[in-house]
Amino acid sequence: MTNQNSTKTMEQLLHSLPALQDEATVAGLADLLEKLAPILQGRRLHNIVDLLAAISDVIEMTDDAMLQKIMALYEDSIGGIWMLTNALRYASAQAAANSTPPTLWQSVRQFNQNEDARRGLDVVSNILAELGRQAAIKGQAMPED
Repeated sequence: MTNQNSTKTMEQLLHSLPALQDEATVAGLADLLEKLAPILQGRRLHNIVDLLAAISDVIEMTDDAMLQKIMALYEDSIGGIWMLTNALRYASAQAAANSTPPTLWQSVRQFNQNEDARRGLDVVSNILAELGRQAAIKGQAMPED
């Protein structure tokens, strides 16, 4: 098929489409082409098409098990953020309720007597220990293949 035949076919197509007989549609297409011109000339539209193809591939590969894992991760993340936000709000309200803050020794004594505070400190200690373990592993040299 030659370029002249394809151009002629394109002209025939453009004249045969009822939507292109509307002046508003033609004006809208002209505006769209003006905005797309730099993307087309710079061949950046290829990147957008590649991105859409990658998204399409991910959607096709997604099965029920993967979707359930993603949803569980989302729910756990939102639940954790909600819990931390509420804890911070509650702790701030408790601190604001005191007209004068306790001394350091009063805070240590209250901390020592509060089982929940000690449990929270244990959680923080376990998190720090795990981060330290992972940092030690990451700092090791990679084995040769």
